[in-house]
Amino acid sequence: QVQLEESGGGAVQAGGSLRLSCAVSGGIFSLYSLGWFRQAPGKQREFVAAINQNGRSLSYADSVKGRFTVSRDNAKTTVYLQMSSLKPEDTATYYCAASRNWGSVPTAEAVYDYWGQGTQVTLLS
Repeated sequence: QVQLEESGGGAVQAGGSLRLSCAVSGGIFSLYSLGWFRQAPGKQREFVAAINQNGRSLSYADSVKGRFTVSRDNAKTTVYLQMSSLKPEDTATYYCAASRNWGSVPTAEAVYDYWGQGTQVTLLS
């Protein structure tokens, strides 16, 4: 059973930075594309960023391009989301997910097979 556990969330001032981590266990990490999604109160969950199996293909939502960076460490079986220049609208619960999809970097929720429980990010105005 593949398990994902996010960490690193918290409250931060607008303009600040946070790094989220997602530890993956129970599967062969290098076989999965990994993605980050977020859900703000009263809104649907949305795609944030994703990285493919070898780390060479990345995808970002327009709203976070230039501010967020996704990366992975296959040795540590962990995926990261470095968030900078945070804005109040970045307040959400952030989820990591793993997909067995090969080919293009997956951005659709339906393509992801395993999900973490989420970590809360709150921007203080």
